[in-house]
Amino acid sequence: MVSVAQLQAPAGALSRLGPLRVGGLELGAPIIMAPMAGVSEAPYRALAMRMGAGSAPTELVSSKGLLYKNERTEAYLRHDPAQEPALWVQIFGGEPESMAVGAELAASRGARLLDVNMGCPVKKVTRNGAGSALMTDPARAAAIVRAMREAVGDAVPVTAKIRAGWDPESRNAVEVGKALEDAGAAAVTLHPRTRSQGYSGTADWSLIRDLKEALRIPVIANGDVFCAADAHRVVDETGCDGVMVGRAALGNPWVFRELAAAYRGEAAPEPVAAEERVQVILQHLADHLEHIEGASGGRRRHGEPEAWGLKKFRQHLIWYSRGMRGGAAFRERAMGLDEREAVEALVAAFFGAAEQLDVSEAPIYDERTAFG
Repeated sequence: MVSVAQLQAPAGALSRLGPLRVGGLELGAPIIMAPMAGVSEAPYRALAMRMGAGSAPTELVSSKGLLYKNERTEAYLRHDPAQEPALWVQIFGGEPESMAVGAELAASRGARLLDVNMGCPVKKVTRNGAGSALMTDPARAAAIVRAMREAVGDAVPVTAKIRAGWDPESRNAVEVGKALEDAGAAAVTLHPRTRSQGYSGTADWSLIRDLKEALRIPVIANGDVFCAADAHRVVDETGCDGVMVGRAALGNPWVFRELAAAYRGEAAPEPVAAEERVQVILQHLADHLEHIEGASGGRRRHGEPEAWGLKKFRQHLIWYSRGMRGGAAFRERAMGLDEREAVEALVAAFFGAAEQLDVSEAPIYDERTAFG
């Protein structure tokens, strides 16, 4: 059945875009998975790109964590260059000096692009002057980009992800965007909600249009893009150069296959078959556990790497099962399993049979709880 949104969507708007170029790098399809805490680890980034995303920045990485060689921070940079040739690292911090050092360290570990987090609303981040707190100080935001650019040079473009502003009384995305461009930013992504909004209400795409009209560098649209119809509309309404998808990708890497088909001007893919869903989730689990084992370097800080990896993967199982009939019972069982074979058997049994959807029980992404 065709939705009203699909009928109203301007046909082909996304397909009119060319490959996304940031600085001197061509990133392929202008479809990006948003950097999300607890989600955007290397295995899921690679999965998103196999499905059709052109790029996928890392979850936010602490500049001070890089400086002090924090084990957890270092693990965020672990990736497979064969699957992720243009590693895009998102860094957060509130001081130009530490951000410059962090940029240099990230580049030395393989980062080909660097993104400054100016949108995270979590108090743990903003109370230190980072994340969306930078929207209250455009001069400091620009100083951070300038310092990072000077630290890494032209070979590693610096981008930024911003919000509409701190609150409804200070919607200054265009002002901040201009300051960042003048400081040398190679692209800006805008999520047009204020920090005080969080994810409530609707993303004001008109702000993306205003920013695009004000800047010469690429502008990437983020916020309320859940399907190809949304992507067509946001491109048509804003003139943006690329589309970034966040919450729609939680437990649904297939959204990038849908968007990639729309970008190529092709018909929408067939619904995901149960067999494929099982295969993709099991492969994601295997890649996730391998990543955890490699990142641990043989250390046992959280106990056995496999047990820790299974515990971390529970959040992905929550998202994979959202909206599925019987999902609540599945999640209850999954939360109590701590052996890989048992998890694999449950995944195969549930996703191999679950077809119908019940969106009323769908869990959502909450950055406050995902960040940690």
